[in-house]
Amino acid sequence: MEELSEAQIRASFVNCSTGEATRLFVPSGLAFAPWDELDYFGWGDPNAPGRYSLVYRRGDTPTGIVLRRADRVARIQVHLCSFCHTAQPANDVALFVAPLAGEAGRNGSTVGTYICSELTCSAHVRLQPHAAPIQPYPTTVMRANRARLLERVDRFVSDIERVR
Repeated sequence: MEELSEAQIRASFVNCSTGEATRLFVPSGLAFAPWDELDYFGWGDPNAPGRYSLVYRRGDTPTGIVLRRADRVARIQVHLCSFCHTAQPANDVALFVAPLAGEAGRNGSTVGTYICSELTCSAHVRLQPHAAPIQPYPTTVMRANRARLLERVDRFVSDIERVR
């Protein structure tokens, strides 16, 4: 992912007002973030437990969403992240809910999905698979996993932006 400035991040949010975006917590030290190891930039707000933000590049445009992480842990022992499709212990995957864009979101309409609880999908899709004679090259697998991750993120953001 290409490096983003704080101004680009704040301007990217599609499911909150401009005023809310200016008040959102954005981590300091953006210049030191591992941008080349990220498929999207996600972070939690230390001042508001359960509030998270995620920004990715949709084409050339940064696109961001505000999320709320559910407190309750699933009773299932293993859960599948809907973004990176990796199986994780139940406490490492959480339900995240995002308000819809526009009037529907202001009226309380949301959409949700299960995601790695600390938004660490980029690390999971970069784990190199074991080489095997019948498997494609590990780098090919990782590249395909990263592309599918961004497709799933984009699908979720499209659900947030759709008009109800």
